[in-house]
Amino acid sequence: MQSSVTMVLGASPNPERYSFMATVMLSEKGHAVYPFGIKKGMIQNLPIVQDWPSPGSIETLTLYLGPIAQEAYYDQIIALKPKRIIFNPGTENPILVGLAKTAGIATIEACTLVMLTTGQY
Repeated sequence: MQSSVTMVLGASPNPERYSFMATVMLSEKGHAVYPFGIKKGMIQNLPIVQDWPSPGSIETLTLYLGPIAQEAYYDQIIALKPKRIIFNPGTENPILVGLAKTAGIATIEACTLVMLTTGQY
C-alpha cells in the first residue's frame, strides 16, 4: 500500500505540458499521484480532478502554476499541510515559500522531472 501521495497542482491533459509529463513519470516510478487541474481530461489512465484533497492526505505538492495563479490557492495549500512543496522552474514564489516555511512545510526549488530521473525524488 502506498503511504505517500504527490499532488500535481496545475495538471493538464496536454501531453506537451510538463505537468502531464510529471504525472506520467511519477506514476511510472510507482508514486501515487493526485493530478489537480482546472481542465477536465485524462493523463493516461488518471482523471484530472477538481476536488481539493483533505488536509494531511498529500505528502508532496509539486507546482505547475505560475506565481500569479498560485495566489488563489495560498490558503488551501497551507491548510493541506504537505510535507514539502516543489517549485518547478517558472513557479518560484517567495511569498508562498514564506507562508510554507512559517507553517513548517519544506520547500524546494527544483524540477520534478529531473529529480525523478536522477533518483533525487
